Amino acid sequence: MKELFNGVVRFRDEDYADHRELFENLGDKQAPHTLFVGCSDSRVVPNLITRTMPGELFVVRNIANMVPPYRETSDYVATTSAVEYAVNILNVQNIIICGHSNCGGCSALYQSPESLANVPKVRKWLELAEPVKKKATEICGDDPAKREWVTEQVNIIQQVRNLLTYPYIKERVNKGELTLYGWYYIIATGEVYNYNFETGYFDLIGNEQ
Repeated sequence: MKELFNGVVRFRDEDYADHRELFENLGDKQAPHTLFVGCSDSRVVPNLITRTMPGELFVVRNIANMVPPYRETSDYVATTSAVEYAVNILNVQNIIICGHSNCGGCSALYQSPESLANVPKVRKWLELAEPVKKKATEICGDDPAKREWVTEQVNIIQQVRNLLTYPYIKERVNKGELTLYGWYYIIATGEVYNYNFETGYFDLIGNEQ
């Protein structure tokens, strides 16, 4: 914790001081251009990956960067309400679903229910990814090495599809007011791949030519 406290002091004295005007302008309002849906994994840092400043990204993070399909409900729904707020109140122009390599949530799809007995809420949440597990298994069978990255990428595609079940998102996409992206981040190399909806493949960002 000492390191965290020291970090707060350094932020105030250095980073904040260097961008005082930016923070003062952000004091009363925000107008992010992008909703970034990422995994809660500590190795995934949205603003670092995208080199964005405070105020640019509205960030939602959860286990395995998932978005539940749209449904009418009176339950407490954190991810769904954040998506709703970003699109209908903040009017973001883009939504990025960002998955990553070595994803523990995707890996847990293949664990036995008994192994997740002490995390029942996690186990319930992962039920959202059953279509992902089924599709990945169809593609690569029982090859664990291939299955890892296939599952992570199929999961990204599935979450983009889930976004399109939201009426207000589909409407804005059809009008050209909102663009959806699927990104795959490789932690060990720093590479980010963008899903190409036309080809069905992930293309390395920065190497599109």
